[in-house]
Amino acid sequence: MVHKTLKPLLAGVLAGAASAAVASGGGMRPMMPQQMPQQPAMHGDPAEQKAVGYYNQGVKLTRKADDAGKSAEGSADPGKKAKAAREAQDRYTEARKQFEQAVQTDPKIPEAWNYLGYTNRKLGSYDQAIAAYEKALALKPGYPDALEYRGEAYLGMNHLPDAKQAYLDLYATNREQAQKLLNAMHAWVTAQRATSGGPSPGIDDFDKWIQEREQIAHATAALTRAGTAAAWR
Repeated sequence: MVHKTLKPLLAGVLAGAASAAVASGGGMRPMMPQQMPQQPAMHGDPAEQKAVGYYNQGVKLTRKADDAGKSAEGSADPGKKAKAAREAQDRYTEARKQFEQAVQTDPKIPEAWNYLGYTNRKLGSYDQAIAAYEKALALKPGYPDALEYRGEAYLGMNHLPDAKQAYLDLYATNREQAQKLLNAMHAWVTAQRATSGGPSPGIDDFDKWIQEREQIAHATAALTRAGTAAAWR
């Protein structure tokens, strides 16, 4: 996951935006330099700016939590693995508090709701994660990150029909995020088989569905603009 904090608005950027708007015959709309996904746009409201401060702090803590989680996954030493895992949980807990503050201060920032869902999911609070993703999607319909993360939350809850539908929704609108969810599905199947202790028709059926989706995605890749470009290289 690429974490992006909010960069403050600059007077020069606003002036440039105003000039561009006038030149195009449109009204001025506040812009943020190098605006990227996961970055809430500020409009000058004090509550919103305060909420963005909480959001930015939460993003930094989430980045540290993700790094600690990766260290835990990659460590062969049981002691170091456990220590890194505890650090990840502590950082996710701290980050969640920041995102809770953000949405309480200004509940209209979809990115903050999305991250609240993300941290809840990482802490195993799946119901709360789903609720937060729903808030993000209500504010920003079709939000690809929230759709993908909600799909992963459904996996964590073993709600496979909902996870499948999440993939299908993403596949129709955002192939990149759809592939991320498919990768998460692969990881889920691997983890389930490692702990099931024997054959499981439900897991096998789901794995078959995943493989079918991969075949369809591969067969139709050339129909997308990116796939067509890749085919010519």
